[in-house]
Amino acid sequence: MLHTSEQPLHDALLFVVEIGNTTASFAVFKGDECLEVHKEHSAKLSGYDDVTAQIAPILKKYPALRDAALCSVVPFVGSLVCTAFRHYLTGLVLEVTSSMQLPFLLHYESPDSFGPDRIALCAQSSLLYPDEPVIALDIGTAITVDVLGSDRHYLGGLIMPGLDLMAKTLNEHTARLPLVSMDLPDTLIGFSTSECIRNGIVWSCVSGIEGLLVKIKTLLTEEHKAENIRVLATGGNAQLITGMLASSPALDELAVLRGTRYLFTLNAHSSR
Repeated sequence: MLHTSEQPLHDALLFVVEIGNTTASFAVFKGDECLEVHKEHSAKLSGYDDVTAQIAPILKKYPALRDAALCSVVPFVGSLVCTAFRHYLTGLVLEVTSSMQLPFLLHYESPDSFGPDRIALCAQSSLLYPDEPVIALDIGTAITVDVLGSDRHYLGGLIMPGLDLMAKTLNEHTARLPLVSMDLPDTLIGFSTSECIRNGIVWSCVSGIEGLLVKIKTLLTEEHKAENIRVLATGGNAQLITGMLASSPALDELAVLRGTRYLFTLNAHSSR
């Protein structure tokens, strides 16, 4: 369902949590301002006590917190967070799903399989650029590319393995290749096995994204008569990769959290 205008909660505090495959983020918003963010490895949130250990100090610091919004791609951890929220909070707890009121029209074969993080990023993209086409990049454990038209129709997307996942796969499925951390290469080509792996993964990702951006922009221009195409990037490796791109996408490491907050404002009044 397309919802065309925000109903802002200007001064209200909101607890917003994003559970990604690698990193979990616990944030407090006042209106659209992010007051603070705490991050933890998602793998460390294996039980209810692990979750409450993250939530309790924030609630102690902000006793006025009543409402919460959750965007989780890890169902088990998301369920723990929802349980903790409903125990500690007295207000509304909303989880991002495709059945929410959305600020864009989602055309997808199976809407329930469209990731909550992708929904939140598309929501934030539509908020930032309401009348312009947007290519939304999330460069994390997986790399997702989602495209919105200027009419706020979802036009399709792509999913690829992220840098760390590619490095892990090379290590686990070969006999001798080491596990290599991802950072900025000093050169294009490498002079050791570790350099060759790092440079190969990072530069192939950069070149792949650059090539896809060119193709998607051509598609939008030729088939949708698009102008002023925007690119918004987020994700754990976004800063590394976007800094190496020929173009300069807008970079916001909190875009999914901000999109989750925005979706709460669109749905809160109808859900109370």
